[in-house]
Amino acid sequence: MIFSGTAFRRLVAAACLVIAGSGVAAAREFRAADTQDEGYPTVRALEFMGRLIAERSNGRNQIRVFHSRQLGEERETIEQTRVGAIDINRTNVALIGAFVPSVNVLAMPFLFRSAEHLHKVLDGPIGQEILASFEPFGFVGLTFYDSGARSIYNSVRPVRQLSDMKGLKIRVQQSQLMVDMIRAIGAEPLELPYGQVGTGLATRLIDGAENNWPSYITTGHYKAAGYYTLTEHTMSPEVVVMSRKAWDSLSEDDKSVFRQTARESNIFMRRQWQALEAESMKTAEAAGIAIVKTFDRTPFEAAMADIYVRASSDPVLSRLLERIRQVK
Repeated sequence: MIFSGTAFRRLVAAACLVIAGSGVAAAREFRAADTQDEGYPTVRALEFMGRLIAERSNGRNQIRVFHSRQLGEERETIEQTRVGAIDINRTNVALIGAFVPSVNVLAMPFLFRSAEHLHKVLDGPIGQEILASFEPFGFVGLTFYDSGARSIYNSVRPVRQLSDMKGLKIRVQQSQLMVDMIRAIGAEPLELPYGQVGTGLATRLIDGAENNWPSYITTGHYKAAGYYTLTEHTMSPEVVVMSRKAWDSLSEDDKSVFRQTARESNIFMRRQWQALEAESMKTAEAAGIAIVKTFDRTPFEAAMADIYVRASSDPVLSRLLERIRQVK
């Protein structure tokens, strides 16, 4: 059968109406932000999640990952995600805690006894409750990613005891909790975006910073700050969130796919993380970094007393702290 041009256009229009009315979701590319460089475990995990989503939606849904701060520094991308300008975001809980109060519990210093303790909390009911708490604030929590243990490094001297921290200018995340923590141990905290730490070290604006092994190495910070003390003061994880606006655009089936693939990307990311963490430690040792492994942690932990008193005055945080401590 041969149709005239007008008839053909009408047929196409009618077909589109049928598809639109059938509840079939339109194809879409979702923008995901990550401040880490290409190849970093969190970036790879987001890309892995994107591949799973594309496969399970027959290509209808795609994720395009913007790494290396292409969409801005972390605080900027969080704000953009909240208003729906960015669809998916990987960020550290310490930063998003300014928007979602309950998540601050995961950034509390010296709270987690080990990585195993952290995983039991994140993978259990507490972790699920914290992810659910994002929704009233414009986000949907999908999953947590590992971020290792954060420790202190600097260019001035090895930190072997609490008094060695006195007067050091230490970069911290843009988080009041992190500011309070560094101030409590006698150092001077300076809030800087992640991408400006290298310049800060080179120009002596800061003496050091605090972060995990992979971040210390992949950024090249170890070349400017050769003293690394295993304080392991926080194990604050990363979190993958979706803007509420993007989430509400999904069908119920697609929401299930996004949640499931996010959980699978978490498992993928942990394997990537463990490999990079071990490799980064070897790189530091080979570079001759002065690594302080044994020191008295007790005064560092004791210095956090006021921080815990303030946190315990919040009924929600107080209950979460107690429940996390009880996880075996």
